[in-house]
Formats: sequence, C-alpha cells, structure tokens
Amino acid sequence: MPDTGSGAMLSPERRTIDVVPDHERHGSPRSQFTLWCGANMQITAIVDGALAVVFGADASWAIAGTLAGNLLGGVVMALHSAQGPRLGLPQMISSRAQFGVRGAAVPLVLVILMYLGFAATGTVLAGQAVNEILRVHDRAVGIVVFGALTAVVAVTGYRLIHLVGRIASIIGVLGFTYLAVRLFIRYDVPHHLGGHGFGAATFLLAVSLGASWQLTFGPYVADYSRYLPRDTSARATFWWTYAGSVLGSQWSMTFGALLAACAAPAFTRDQVGFLGDLAGPAVLAVAIYLVIVVGKLTINVLNAYGGVMCILTTVTAFDRRSHISRATRIAFALAFTAVSVLIALAASADFLDNFKNFVLVLLMVFTPWSTINLIDYYLISRERFDIPALYDPAGRYEAWNVPALACYALGIAAQLPFSAQRLYTGPLTAALGGADISWLVGILVTAAVYYPVAARTARPPERTITLESLSRPPLSGTRW
Repeated sequence: MPDTGSGAMLSPERRTIDVVPDHERHGSPRSQFTLWCGANMQITAIVDGALAVVFGADASWAIAGTLAGNLLGGVVMALHSAQGPRLGLPQMISSRAQFGVRGAAVPLVLVILMYLGFAATGTVLAGQAVNEILRVHDRAVGIVVFGALTAVVAVTGYRLIHLVGRIASIIGVLGFTYLAVRLFIRYDVPHHLGGHGFGAATFLLAVSLGASWQLTFGPYVADYSRYLPRDTSARATFWWTYAGSVLGSQWSMTFGALLAACAAPAFTRDQVGFLGDLAGPAVLAVAIYLVIVVGKLTINVLNAYGGVMCILTTVTAFDRRSHISRATRIAFALAFTAVSVLIALAASADFLDNFKNFVLVLLMVFTPWSTINLIDYYLISRERFDIPALYDPAGRYEAWNVPALACYALGIAAQLPFSAQRLYTGPLTAALGGADISWLVGILVTAAVYYPVAARTARPPERTITLESLSRPPLSGTRW
C-alpha cells in the first residue's frame, strides 16, 4: 500500500513521465472535485468572467455565455481526466499515440508556452496580493515570493498539490461568498443587469472565454487522475472532475461579470486592490488577499507541474527514456518557475486586453488537439494502448504520425477565417456581426478530417499492453 502519511505528503514525488504502477495507485475520484474546484475558484477566473462585460456584453448575457462555454468545454476537459486511471500516464505522454512519439512535441511547444503564459499572468496578480499582505510597494517582492511558494509545491508534487487544492476549495467558497455579499451591499447589482440587451458578438465572446478556460486544462488534467486505482469508474472520474471544474469556474466568472458591471473602472484598473477594498476592514482585506494567494497557488502549481511534464515529454521523445530522476524533475520545475517569474516581472500593464487575446489564441490551438486526442482514445483505440510503444520511436506509434499532424494543422487553419482577435480578424467574422465561432469550426473540421484518416491508418492493440499486464489477466473494460 502507498504511504499516505504526512512524510509522504511533504516528500518529493517519485513519478514523472513513467507509468504509475498499480501498487502505487490510491485515492477516490472525489479528490478531483476539490482539486478542480479550488483551481478554478481564483482571481484569474474572475478576470476571465469580467472580460466579456469589459468588452461590451450585458452582465446577464455574459454570465449565460460563460456558463454555456464552461458546460461545453468542461465535457472535453473531464473526458481527458477519465483517461488518467485507465492509463496511469501523464496526459501528453498518451498523446504520442495520436501524433507519434516525436510528433507529439509539435503541440507540446504550444502547451509549454501556454503554461508559461498562465503562470506569469497568475504570478502578477498573486504578487499584488502578497505585496498587500506584506505592506510593500515593490512589485518584484510579491512576484518573487509567490514564485518561491509555487516552486516549493510544484517540486513536492502530486500529494501536496491535492492538499492545496482542498484548502483552496474551502477558503475560496468562504472568501468569495463573503465578497459577493459585500458587492450586493455596496452596489445595486440588479440595476446593472439587462441594460445593454443581447449582442451576438459579445455573447459568443463570453462562450469562447468559458470554453477556452476549460479546454486549456486538457493537456494536463489526466496528470492528476493517473494515481487513482486502475479499476476506478471512468464515469465517476468524469463527473467529479466536471462538477468541480464547472462549478468553481462559473462561480468565479459570474462574480467577475458582476464586478465588471457594477464597478468597471475601479475593478479593471486594480483587480486585487479593488477586492481588498470591497472586503472592508483591514483584517478582512488581508484575509481576502490570503484567499487570492492560495487560489492562485493552486492553479499556478498545476501550470508549473504540467509545464515540466510537457518539457520532459518533449526531451525524452528524442532519447527514448521512460523514466526521469527526481533530481532532474526538481531542476526543471525550478527552472520553469524562474522563467515564469521573469516573464511576470516584465509583464505589460495592459493586462486585461492582452489576457483576452492570449486565451482566445490558445483556444484556436488546443481545440484541434483535444478533438484528435478524444476521438482516438474513445472511438479509434477504444481505450486500448500499447504503453511501452509510447516511449519507442520505432514502435507501434512510430516517431511521427504525419496524417494526424496534418489534420491538426488543418484544424487550426480552418479557424482563421472565423477568428476575431486583435492580431487577426478573419474575412467571415464581419458577416457574423463580429462573433468569434472559430473554436466550433475547429472542432467540426478536425473531427471530420481526422476520424476517417485515423480509422484507416491506426493500429491499436487488441487490449492495453503494459509490463504488468503480462502477469495478470486483462481488465474486462472501463466501468462507465
């Protein structure tokens, strides 16, 4: 049985990109609820919910739009999570089955950039809260202190990450419920609802912001379910993950939309400072700053941990290693956190606009990746993987899966005519009133071109092949 005591909680994690063996599996799918609820109940999700209002949507329609996006995107995110117990692998290692052992590195580069971007933006906001707690004015102090906290938890790994997630869930509910009550006391919130009417472009922006928030968890969500016992119900893993992620994110985004509607100038100018002021007396403001720090710590650690897994997946694709030493993982975690801190220190002051464009660009590149991964896992391979071949460029999955990579590129290219971003606005966007439906196009086009190609070219095994499977009978199937 695995050691679940306090010593194990604080000792660095042993596993990296290798398979988690059955004797180390533990826990319940309920742990996915607290982790993802805590990860989403934080200030960056609040900012995400405020964006649609800042850019012209009525708050009520912004809330409805982000809810639709979270519900839709959460399905994709939770389907990725359900892969974890079955395979016992980090998410991006399993994507080698679709793109090839080395071909998986192509989307991985974009994933690493995403994690750096989110880690840096989160560090900026959390650093402001740290400065408020410490009563210092040098922004570098808060950023560096928060970066150090992120590094400690990311280096320790899986168990401590789940503990921080549970704490963040509890204090997030308490803290943001208190702030919501304060918002209704200070402002006439109903008065700020329904004043602008429905706008298709801003409503779809809200949907895209909600969906993109969920979809960007796809490349690492299974990293946190892979320690669950192999016979864990996929249905339970799906629903606990889905409920935690959707409830936590929608709670935060709804609050953000209301904040932007009631106090747009003050909130958009200083998000962290405004929440502290809303809390009231100084002692309560400090408590809210602590809520912000713990919430951001949860998601920033996920970004750092996921980023390290992606870097290791990329590196080992070219040297055939299936195991990385603990010291190497720690070194990469520290280096990743240091780079994110440096980016945070150099971050632009135009935070909201840059963040909006950042998440929408990410949506364009991760929609085709998720589509390909899920179609292969559930419809083509039907949950049957040759796990040793995932580490061998000469094996079943080969080094490069050119057809899959071509479908991925087509999925990105198909979205360009429908995109509506500062860097590029597609020619068909104007005909839709400025609405951005590129992510929907990306799903449909990628699915249409990839499924028939994969159905002809894929060579899944008759059953999942692992080293352990050689000495035990195969599972009868995933319990949905």
